[in-house]
Amino acid sequence: MPALTVQIRYAASTMVVCTALVASALGAQASATHATHAMSTMQPSDAMVASWRTFMKPTDAVLKKKLTPLQYSVTQHDDTEMPYRNELWDNHDAGIYVDVVSGEPLFSSLDKYDSRTGWPSFTKPLLAANVKTKNDPSLGADRTEVRSMRANSHLGHVFDDGPKPTGLRYCMNSAAMRFIPASRLAAEGYGEYAKLFAAK
Repeated sequence: MPALTVQIRYAASTMVVCTALVASALGAQASATHATHAMSTMQPSDAMVASWRTFMKPTDAVLKKKLTPLQYSVTQHDDTEMPYRNELWDNHDAGIYVDVVSGEPLFSSLDKYDSRTGWPSFTKPLLAANVKTKNDPSLGADRTEVRSMRANSHLGHVFDDGPKPTGLRYCMNSAAMRFIPASRLAAEGYGEYAKLFAAK
């Protein structure tokens, strides 16, 4: 009997400990869920509004955590996403496209057109000062690579087979950009560009 009593007490103590651990884990999960929801509904602060202008590129380790694997491989290792199987190639909404790393404004929907290539294409940048070009001989032919100025993200390439008035085709990777609808420009710190779509 004494041995049985000890076993019963031990089992009861174990159940109490397990119950406490489960309750603690559930509490932590609830707190994390609440924090995630709060972050997702948070409105941009003044610091966030100005962040792209004062952007400092983080370390590679930080970028790996911040970006999706595709975003990371495209922007940091010059990869190219699949045509027609990307987020923005067929986007016809009004708004601007910003660098997925820095947030710097790159292109406008007003200059976007269907190049029949399966990648988002533009006739010109929204701000020429936010993009830079360099020669790219990687495929055995000279191409002109397009990169963002502040983040130095690989964006895509520019070709001289585009429509008028520029005759250029900025063939970009969706994974290198984030689209901001015209209705969200002011809220996300890009209010200066809202006037572009005011009469549209």
